Amino acid sequence: MAVTARQARELALAFDNASEAPHFDRASFRTPRRVFATLAGDGADINFMFDHDLQEFYCEQAPDAFAPVPGGWGRMGATRCLLATVDPDTFRGALAAAHARASLSPPKRARKPK
Repeated sequence: MAVTARQARELALAFDNASEAPHFDRASFRTPRRVFATLAGDGADINFMFDHDLQEFYCEQAPDAFAPVPGGWGRMGATRCLLATVDPDTFRGALAAAHARASLSPPKRARKPK
């Protein structure tokens, strides 16, 4: 059974202090400190903000559902999850891991104006 975009949104917003905001062509889910996931506008996938260990774990456990985001973001741990192929329990675990990581991370520094 797949996870729908609606379920993904509801689960992401169920965490304490989680909020949703626009993020380019995606919806971002964030703690007061950092973004922990972004949902595609078409609802096909969600990107999790993992560290390298979490990225490796989920990509090995469910290679049909998880893959590093191409390019630099993927090298920093961003991991794409296809909602049509991920099972709900694995999705919930990945979402919780991304949320916990964002909750414990130091806040991003504001960029200095140019």
